Amino acid sequence: MKIILAESAGFCFGVKRATQLAFKAAEENCPICSLGPIIHSPQVVERLEKKGVKVVQKVEDIAAGTVIIRSHGITAGELADIHARNLTPVDATCPFVKKVQDYATLLCAEGYAVVLVGEKDHPEVQGIISYTGHAEVAVVANSEEAQHLPDQFKIGIVAQTTQSFENLRQVAEVCLKKSKEIRVFNTICDATTVRQEEARKIAKQADLMLVVGGFNSANTTRLAQICRALQAKTYHVEIADQIESEWFVGVKKVGITAGASTPRWIIDEVVERVGSFKD
Repeated sequence: MKIILAESAGFCFGVKRATQLAFKAAEENCPICSLGPIIHSPQVVERLEKKGVKVVQKVEDIAAGTVIIRSHGITAGELADIHARNLTPVDATCPFVKKVQDYATLLCAEGYAVVLVGEKDHPEVQGIISYTGHAEVAVVANSEEAQHLPDQFKIGIVAQTTQSFENLRQVAEVCLKKSKEIRVFNTICDATTVRQEEARKIAKQADLMLVVGGFNSANTTRLAQICRALQAKTYHVEIADQIESEWFVGVKKVGITAGASTPRWIIDEVVERVGSFKD
């Protein structure tokens, strides 16, 4: 079988930066924990745990020491609590996530009704909302949900960094009909766009697609959705051991891509396992 591996597969800039900061902090600090998983890769989180980095869900559960702020960011309230408890923060928030926080805050300050395109319960989205200090930020997952938004004189739009451009565009089109003035910041990370475009290209060529990454990873799940729309035989796996040989019967071309939180060693193991199968 021919294997087509996406050039963009694996860590993006923000995730690479976060993991480097986390492993470095683990070597230099004790006690140390992360507020939520540093990235959405259970395998990376497990390696950090072996280095002494415990995952904690609430600031009040941290007695003392160093706390790593995950790549998705945290809420303004959590950051204030960290400082109030005299904990030492290591800020691994992705710079692109911080940019969304800044734009959303700016739009609120300038009187726009803010629409955030994203997943309501995702930690990145919750963090963005908290920095605006505005409880009326509307989170919509798609254009269908945007149809239910009230008319506003001024609407400002930002997006979760891992959203697709097409989804952002569709929401903006709906909002144009609901407002006299609209301002849109395209806050989708370039790495996300590149991965999605490359995934579409490969899925059109392949007889089977493998999307590798955490099941809790929003950007990996979205890659799987994009590929599945073009290639029905699309499988989302976290590790090589989850791949079944039966999937490859009659398959000539296998496409492989991976989310922005997927470490290279897992991608290599997947490629090796696929390469061990024969048509």
